[in-house]
Amino acid sequence: MKQAFLIRNICLTGTLIFLLSACSRYGQKLDYTFVVAGDNRVAAEDTVGDPSTTNTYQLKRMFSEIADLRPLPKFLFFNGDLILGYTDGDTSRFIHELREWIKIYKESPLAKTDVKLVAIAGNHETCEKIGSGRVAMPIYEKIWAREMKDYILGDNGPHATGLVKGTDSLMTSQSKMTYSFDYGGDHFVILSTDAADRESRAPFHWVGKDLNEAQQDGARHIFAFGHKPAFACNYEAEPALDEHTSNRDSLWACLEKYKCDILFSSHFHLWDTVQPHKGKTWEVVVGNAGAPLSKDWLPSYLGFTVVHVYSKIDITSMGRDADKEHQTAETPNKLTMVRARFTIN
Repeated sequence: MKQAFLIRNICLTGTLIFLLSACSRYGQKLDYTFVVAGDNRVAAEDTVGDPSTTNTYQLKRMFSEIADLRPLPKFLFFNGDLILGYTDGDTSRFIHELREWIKIYKESPLAKTDVKLVAIAGNHETCEKIGSGRVAMPIYEKIWAREMKDYILGDNGPHATGLVKGTDSLMTSQSKMTYSFDYGGDHFVILSTDAADRESRAPFHWVGKDLNEAQQDGARHIFAFGHKPAFACNYEAEPALDEHTSNRDSLWACLEKYKCDILFSSHFHLWDTVQPHKGKTWEVVVGNAGAPLSKDWLPSYLGFTVVHVYSKIDITSMGRDADKEHQTAETPNKLTMVRARFTIN
């Protein structure tokens, strides 16, 4: 225990030095920071030992390390797949898993800081397995909005329209699943990428209107967050928004038109970056928070992403080596350190 504590503090000392040095980068004052992470998949107590699911040690360690960052981040965006879900219609178990995740968070030192947690639904929160497919269920959206209300920062999202031309053809209200808010002169957009009857799609009509208003209001930076990536990355991964390329392309056109800086996604259990068109919107995949890592992603590591916001944006992936042979193993001897870093002008 003493050795693990020492290693963690050596590691975090290096992290803090790095973050403090970032305050003077570019000769500018750092405005604020935020953290993004995704994919851990806490299960019900009776399935915690399932090797296909979560590593609670990594989740607890991540919360603790984020609480130790200096400067303290303003937000932690947890970008979907908080729980295992897929409960075969057992809503009691679904609720239990959400509450277990919240319990882990509330018992962590992070919950005692001023860092605001923003929880974003992924396919494990909205969908059910039906045959070989994944079908989003309205009941899970309702439960999510109720149970996670303390970690939802808006309600200005799109409402149900049905199959009406020129709309996003939503079958359920998405006001608390997809929404936006402003902070520090910047605009933040939260996207549900698996709404009921709109699986693997994003409400691009609403996004276009929202970003147009943000641009007219003078937003400096625009950050978007959605569980499923728009584009395949450099490693093997399952389908995401590219299941519906017309919808994906329309969404991406909106993001680029209104100069969205980054879409943060997860779903793929790895860390990677994609810029489909030079000089325009980036996709940053942050799906390495504890779920089983993609087999061909090397070197693989578990961690979180820190975003420093100036007039420029500095993105840093922090991580520690994973034990890929034993996915749920604790790794107290692995150091968390800078693994990747780049700047958007």
